[in-house]
Amino acid sequence: MIQVIHRAIDIIEYIAVDPTRPKLMGHIAEDLNLNTATCANIIKTLVMRGILQKANKEKGYVLGKNISEIANGTLGYDSLLNNANEAMNCAEEQLKENNLIAILKKNQRLVIKRKTSEQMVQAITPELKNAYDSSTGRLLIAMLPDKELNLYIKRYGLPDKQIWPGADKPHQFLEKVALIRNQGYVWTEDSVQIVGVAVPIYKNEKVIASFSIYLPSFRLYPGLREKVINVAIETGKKLSESN
Repeated sequence: MIQVIHRAIDIIEYIAVDPTRPKLMGHIAEDLNLNTATCANIIKTLVMRGILQKANKEKGYVLGKNISEIANGTLGYDSLLNNANEAMNCAEEQLKENNLIAILKKNQRLVIKRKTSEQMVQAITPELKNAYDSSTGRLLIAMLPDKELNLYIKRYGLPDKQIWPGADKPHQFLEKVALIRNQGYVWTEDSVQIVGVAVPIYKNEKVIASFSIYLPSFRLYPGLREKVINVAIETGKKLSESN
């Protein structure tokens, strides 16, 4: 057992018991029976890593933002989320339709930011959804490096033919992946009559998230599909440049 790791976890758990009340370093050391210098060094490291942070208006320490980000799988997306509003607002203004940013979390696609339109009839999609059953999920899977893609298939299998028609056999699935990589976007229409397009968001030449525009299929008048795809691609580029 590595004692310093246990002590660090003890400190985190101690602060998490009453997360809204800042804990003084001296009280932490005393209550956990830690050497003051040792406690100070551990706290300093936890603050540096964003696990703890100094309280805003009071003395002491509280849990840092990285705790919740680690828990929900959004660690490392700070820059993207902080700079996404302008691009997402612009996309909504052009089309008057909903848009979102999503990431891959195991075999689910997780929505981490939304921009909702003021349309009376809304297209609704859940925070978590089977990745194979969404445009963002399919995009994120297809954009995985080959080694990671193979591991994904090995772990979660191929999609059911009802969820992703024409992709339930290995050769069909790889054909779909090649098509997505080649065209740079995914267009889907799901079982509840929602159409959507998803495009990649890059950071340091790696796909880290996906941007999607989605709407009820009855509003998809002739010629709108091309406009939706073009707006999505342009927004994806803006988001990639901003993070």
